[in-house]
Amino acid sequence: MIIKPKVRGFVCVTAHPTGCAAHVQEQIDYVKAKGPLLHGPRNVLVVGSSTGYGLGSRIAAAYGSKAKTLGVFFERPAEEGRLATAGWYNTIAFTNAARADGLYAENINGDAFSDNIKQQALAIIARDMGPIDLVVYSLASPRRTHPRTGVVHKSTLQPIGASYTNKTVDTDKGVVSEVTIPPADETSVADTIAVMGGEDWEMWMQALADANLLAPGATTMAYSYIGPSQTWAVYRDGAIGRAKLDLERAARALNTKLAAHGGGRAFISVNKALVTQASSAIPVVPLYIAILYKVMKEAGLHEGCIEQMQRLFATQLYNGSTPTFDSDGRVRVDDWEMRDDVQAKVAEIWPQVTTENLPTLTDIAGYRTEFLKLFGFGLAGVDYDADVDPNIQLP
Repeated sequence: MIIKPKVRGFVCVTAHPTGCAAHVQEQIDYVKAKGPLLHGPRNVLVVGSSTGYGLGSRIAAAYGSKAKTLGVFFERPAEEGRLATAGWYNTIAFTNAARADGLYAENINGDAFSDNIKQQALAIIARDMGPIDLVVYSLASPRRTHPRTGVVHKSTLQPIGASYTNKTVDTDKGVVSEVTIPPADETSVADTIAVMGGEDWEMWMQALADANLLAPGATTMAYSYIGPSQTWAVYRDGAIGRAKLDLERAARALNTKLAAHGGGRAFISVNKALVTQASSAIPVVPLYIAILYKVMKEAGLHEGCIEQMQRLFATQLYNGSTPTFDSDGRVRVDDWEMRDDVQAKVAEIWPQVTTENLPTLTDIAGYRTEFLKLFGFGLAGVDYDADVDPNIQLP
């Protein structure tokens, strides 16, 4: 079939398998061009490995360090005339490329919050890999069925305490408008923490420890975002921000445990704002990203997902480097985004943006390009008028 992008709101409901493969190959080529990581990881578990920072981490580990990687994700294959998700096609592309290059790559598609998937992962690790020396926790999910209680928790993107009004943009239509978001109640905040907080990360690490599958000195990290004051009400100070604070709590607890296990470590990496499937869903944030991209590109500071992950691995984790922590014990690879000159320019542009001047004051074109690339569209060298088979399976 011939596959074209179909955008509905903040999601593209189609994905192109050949384009996704080209996008993955772009990231692989970038890491390979940067050269090997010294003292890099050997056995890596990535929980949430099919898109965004999780996929970038997997590529950075595999192609920077020839690491064996096990990816855990929840994606939908093609069925009954319906296309697979981009994450499904991404994982197939990565797995095919890695195995062709002689690298071990295994996958589990299922609910990473469940005990069953954790047990499947432990079995594969014990059989094929050996003790894990790097665990990347990069889940972004709208809901979680708790494995102990069976309760279904749903996350929310809402402020706390009062409604919040600010500018946002319909990235598909290019319309700038005001959005008012009602506050989350206590139950919604608690549910968001249950989904996006640190409990499941701790469960993964405990399962590995109980099975004696954590290498002495192992590293684990999860990803977060802080951003500027324009987004704090809906992000850092909102329900999702409370979940991220719980993620930081989990990092401290895990760090204490791992330090006693051969000098291991656990921490949060605060990453740059990027166009991802998750960030596209957050009101206000897409407009901020469109402005940020313009400012950072003009300053020669822009990074995409794979550039962020390669820099994190090369300058904070491996190559003989020691992580540089902020006052709250977090690694900051959002440092270029949060430079005073960058944020001053963003703050100057923000109140001026309207629907009419959106194309000139922001990089909305770059935003749209990056958004479509997430789903395999707009990649150089891909014939989008060619007939492709969407029903491809994990090898």
